[in-house]
Amino acid sequence: MQEKMLRPINGFWIIAVIVICLAGGIYGAVQGYDVVPAILFVASGVLATSITVVQPNKSVVVTFFGKYVGTISASGMWAVVPLSKRKTVSLRVRNFNSVKLKVNDIEGNPIEIAAVVVFKVINSAKALFDVDKYMEFVEIQSETALRHVASKYPYDSFNGSGMSLRANAEEIAKELALELQERLSLSGVEVLEARLTHLAYSTEIASTMLQRQQASAILSARQIIVEGAVGMVDMAIKQLKESGVVELDEERKAAMINNLMVAIVSERGASPVINAGSLY
Repeated sequence: MQEKMLRPINGFWIIAVIVICLAGGIYGAVQGYDVVPAILFVASGVLATSITVVQPNKSVVVTFFGKYVGTISASGMWAVVPLSKRKTVSLRVRNFNSVKLKVNDIEGNPIEIAAVVVFKVINSAKALFDVDKYMEFVEIQSETALRHVASKYPYDSFNGSGMSLRANAEEIAKELALELQERLSLSGVEVLEARLTHLAYSTEIASTMLQRQQASAILSARQIIVEGAVGMVDMAIKQLKESGVVELDEERKAAMINNLMVAIVSERGASPVINAGSLY
């Protein structure tokens, strides 16, 4: 369906014509005429059916006995084809908040996800004639696209490789908006933005996944601590060797490394033990 923009007549001119016809009909009736007043009254009634008012940020689609005539998008009072049928379509920006959907991610984990879609109608003829109840069409297609996008990615990437729903919210939102635009173009709707509003593991696995996340965080923190401790021990050994304060053989070096690693990596404060003797 291709939208055609109408160039309607200013409604105030038609109102003036209607007033003139009514005045002429009343005058003719007073003068005793029968046919002319009847014609003028009928003409004024027919002309009155052509008057339509278009509110700001709305459009009016005009059909005449089942045939699409055109669309009026300019606000004001206009006159169109008499006896035509008019339907109003809102061009304002609207939000659609999806319900919380239960979906399996690409790894098979059940998750809960919801999104908000910001859209507006840009083609009134398509919105009315190409789909049945375009608002319901937007809702169903939005939930379908959200399910499809959510099933393509994992909830979280524990190994740090690849995209995930939690870590790549911006990229997921852009992909969702593009897929929605492709699905909703048939209905004359433009998608302005799509954002995830809710993302969580389903209740039956939430506690297990929380433990997994905590364990992953602990392992990552431990890895950073160990890497830092190794660097500090290496630096301490090199400085002792360069300064010549003490000569360390392999056994003493191993003992010092052990003590330094314990002191640095331990979660509690280390209690040093002073050795007044020798290792041998």
